[in-house]
Formats: sequence, structure tokens, C-alpha cells
Amino acid sequence: MRVDIWSDVVCPFCYIGKKRLEAAAKESGIELEVHWHSFQLDPEAPVRQEVSNSERLAQKYGRSVPEVEDMQRNIAAMAKQEGIEFNWEGANSGNTLNAHRIIHLAQSKGLGNEAQEAFFYSYMTQGLPIGERETLEDVAARIGLNPVEVDDLLDSDEFADFVKFDQEVARNQLKVTGVPFFVFDQRIALAGAQPKEVFLQVLEKALEEPQEQPTANQCSTDACDVPAKPE
Repeated sequence: MRVDIWSDVVCPFCYIGKKRLEAAAKESGIELEVHWHSFQLDPEAPVRQEVSNSERLAQKYGRSVPEVEDMQRNIAAMAKQEGIEFNWEGANSGNTLNAHRIIHLAQSKGLGNEAQEAFFYSYMTQGLPIGERETLEDVAARIGLNPVEVDDLLDSDEFADFVKFDQEVARNQLKVTGVPFFVFDQRIALAGAQPKEVFLQVLEKALEEPQEQPTANQCSTDACDVPAKPE
């Protein structure tokens, strides 16, 4: 089954949603053909943030640092249930344009899932500065991309138009305001990192007919929708 996913590599709910979808597909025995699409939450972000994520988010959303840290802990608890170690205290988001371009390169070679997973892991678990060239090259090498091709990409604008197109489709056609955002079989949409049970229901429905689905647990350009308590 084809699944199109709009996400950003610094969105914890996107990583959580990926794991829940994979668990649902494994349980249902449905083989997925995943197509990853770009959605930058902060296109104007610098290559590397000079303050901690908690300080940056507190400033951006007008919240206190302790409030933001509580939110991050809640997200980390949710992530842990899916086997993800979200080391939010050391995360450095930075600009994700080049990460998305490398994901498109990888996807052209059948390595889209590997690239997406590697970038999620690098940012959320390893705490690597996701916008810096050293990190980008490390992730690319880790999944087996040709270093010469990666250097050529980073020295050019290659695949930048793919990133732009993905975001235009998301905003203008699909009216996406936050990620993760899933489209099953090119006709059934689901927003947010839904529980595995919801993914199971949608996978079953995708074999039958479209149905409107709820939204929850996603990151937008304004904020992350964080539950008061971890699910």
C-alpha cells in the first residue's frame, strides 16, 4: 500500500508516528510503499541554534523554560513507549533544508526510509546539530550514499525544488498545517501521531473506502500539540 508522509526531521511526533505506523503495518501484515515529503517547520532557522531548544521554544511561543521542559519530558515519555530515546536536552534543531534534500537524493535510490530514520535518530537520540555539514555527511555515509554525490548536492541547489514543491502541495492542495501528515492510497488523509490502533483502522479502511480521520499530536510552524500527560 502506498503511504505518502509529510514530515520534518526535527519533529518528534513525526518520529513517533513513523514507529506507530510501522508497528501497525507489521501487525496487519500490510506491506507499505512509503514516499517521504518535506515540510520545514522553521525554514528561516540558522544552520545551528546558539541557545538550547528549551530556551528557543520558550522565546518563540511565549512560555517559560520550565513549561517547555515539562512539554519535552512528556514527548520523550511518549517516544520511549515506541522505542525512541528522545534526548531533548541535547537536541539542536537548526535548518533542515539540506537534510530534506539528502532525503530526496536517498529516496531516488530506494533509501528514503533509511535516510528518514537516520536523520530522526541523529537529531533526537544522538543530539547532532542537524543543519551542519558534518552531520549531513555522516548521516549520508551511514546509509550508504556516495560521498561525491552528497558533496555535489551540498555544493548546489539540487533537490531544493523538490522540497519547495512538497511544501506547496502540503499547504495549497492538502491544507496541511502540521506534521506528521499521512495520505494512504492517495485518498485517505490522517494527521498527527495517532495511536497504533488508529493506524490499524486506517490501513483496513484504505483497502475499502475513504473516511475522515481525527487529528492529534503533531508539530506545526507555531507549536507542537503536546498532551498534558504522556499517552
